[in-house]
Amino acid sequence: MKSTMKKFSVALAAALFVAACGGAAASPSGPALTGDISIDGSGTVYPIAEAVAEEFQNANSGVQVTVAFSGTGGGFKKFCAGEMDANNASRPIKTSDKPGDDGVAGTADDVLSEATICKNAGIEYIELKVALDALAVVVSKENTFVACLTTDELKSIWDLDSQVETWADVRAEWPAEKIDLYGPGADSGTFDYFTEVINGEAKRSRSDYTASEDDNTLVTGISGSQYALGYFGLAYVTENADKIRAVEIDGGSGCTAPSADAANDGSYAPLGRPLFVYASVAALARPEVAAFFRFFLENTNELSAEVGYIGLNDADLAAAKATLEAALK
Repeated sequence: MKSTMKKFSVALAAALFVAACGGAAASPSGPALTGDISIDGSGTVYPIAEAVAEEFQNANSGVQVTVAFSGTGGGFKKFCAGEMDANNASRPIKTSDKPGDDGVAGTADDVLSEATICKNAGIEYIELKVALDALAVVVSKENTFVACLTTDELKSIWDLDSQVETWADVRAEWPAEKIDLYGPGADSGTFDYFTEVINGEAKRSRSDYTASEDDNTLVTGISGSQYALGYFGLAYVTENADKIRAVEIDGGSGCTAPSADAANDGSYAPLGRPLFVYASVAALARPEVAAFFRFFLENTNELSAEVGYIGLNDADLAAAKATLEAALK
């Protein structure tokens, strides 16, 4: 009953809000909104965007919002090609071009950043922070020996040059059993973020692990192996608490469990992170897209919490709304 009432209250708020913002729902002043909105990108941000899309469509039956996940990087490829109205991202868009095989910056051989590719394609965008997440390091419920890992131990396991094969290679008192590793694929923003803050360089990682952009696939693999280890967003741990558990992380100030409070106060460093949605400025000129993103920011804290993420503080939420409104003028 509580869940039903909560959904009803969000749906009612949606109808009232979108009507106030220019007729997203049917109103005497104008027709109901119609159209299609396409979103891709981060599997981490997906549950938030999907929850927002569901509630928005409840109030706007003429609008179809499609939310997919191909990873942050995979989504930016489509977004910068003009194929998507928005991209969910678990890291900021990449802005630095890199020299290509010739080793010389500023030549045709350069590896262009996502921001440069978007610019060259004429894709203008805004960045909206929509929630916070705590990236969880996860083991099976059957694992009874790992309570906490240091960031140095994580690097020893996941680094490109890692020689770690068994748990005993990490700590001598742990079992001499092979570690079954699970993690996101190379197109994932979670992969980029984890490798940067743990291994010191984005995408620097060993490759002999089971990779997937679908966090539910990772949950299934980890839960089925007593000696497995993986990482993904905390929301998927909360959702599958009967199968897996998050270990505490020691980033230099003692072992800390991932939580909303720890992500907000910085004590879960370095694995607390912001989550983003990038919206096309051209797409925002369409009334259904403008209404959708206004609704998104009005409801992101409630819906993010409902699916296991952490809402923004007042200042960050106000900044996101100001960014959106400036783009809509």
